[in-house]
Amino acid sequence: MLTEEERLEIIAELRHHTHKHAACIEALKIVQRHRGWVSDEIRDIADILEMTPEELDGIATFYSLIFRRPVGKHVILICDSVSCWIMESDSIRDHLTKRLGINPGETSADGRFTLLPVACLGACDRAPAMMIDEKLFTDLTPEKIDEILGEYR
Repeated sequence: MLTEEERLEIIAELRHHTHKHAACIEALKIVQRHRGWVSDEIRDIADILEMTPEELDGIATFYSLIFRRPVGKHVILICDSVSCWIMESDSIRDHLTKRLGINPGETSADGRFTLLPVACLGACDRAPAMMIDEKLFTDLTPEKIDEILGEYR
């Protein structure tokens, strides 16, 4: 069940759109911001938007930044585009997996980090790149990653 606060935020978002369906991504993001991910309350969101749960789930699963299962406190998106790969993002990914003790798609045992590959972060000129929550980090090295992770204790 959606909380009253979530419901009111979604209804307020509808005022910015001519069609209820157009608010679907923002509605999903509202719930995710409150809960960290979007579980079966997708049915309640679909009711507000006058969509079927299957339609909304199809949209939610298409967008890689809508999480349909629990994630860690901080989500690390590691770019695996060709530009980052050329700049040795494999070694950066390997350093992250060793440092965090997880593989891509997993969450650390302490629940602090989830590591997810992403097709592109739009920072090709400063590759390799990663994003933690909504903060972009570029020109990565193992040393720089260690320093960055230290900020997320």
